Amino acid sequence: MASSSGTSSGSSLLQNSGSEEDLQALMDQRKRKRMISNRESARRSRMRKQKHLDDLVSQVAQLRKENQQILTSVNITTQQYLSVEAENSVLRAQVGELSHRLESLNEIIEVLNASSGVYGSTNFIEPANSFFFNPLNMSYMNQPIMASADNILQC
Repeated sequence: MASSSGTSSGSSLLQNSGSEEDLQALMDQRKRKRMISNRESARRSRMRKQKHLDDLVSQVAQLRKENQQILTSVNITTQQYLSVEAENSVLRAQVGELSHRLESLNEIIEVLNASSGVYGSTNFIEPANSFFFNPLNMSYMNQPIMASADNILQC
């Protein structure tokens, strides 16, 4: 009986051994599946990372292009500003020059009107529709003033 119990015990060891091998095989199979799954997950992660990197590189290129366009626009605007500023400076100088000329002409008219008793009864008043007041006749703007109050009184 001892042999029969030893046999049954040996057979149970074989069954246990077989089930341990089956369990080990099952664990190995699960391990391989996990390893394959992890590799696939890592591959997908690398692909997402690469796509994100490609998107960022594309965005950098687009932003550099936009930056260059903005710089070009700023440079053009700066040039236009400097041009307008120079033109304004010229116009301010012309306003000063024309104001000075107008003052001189008004002084001449005052002297002529004050001395009208000496030279006759002719009154010099500013004409309303004069050649000088017509904005289409701008050629006189750059002409020097030849007459002065001193030259008129010496006659």
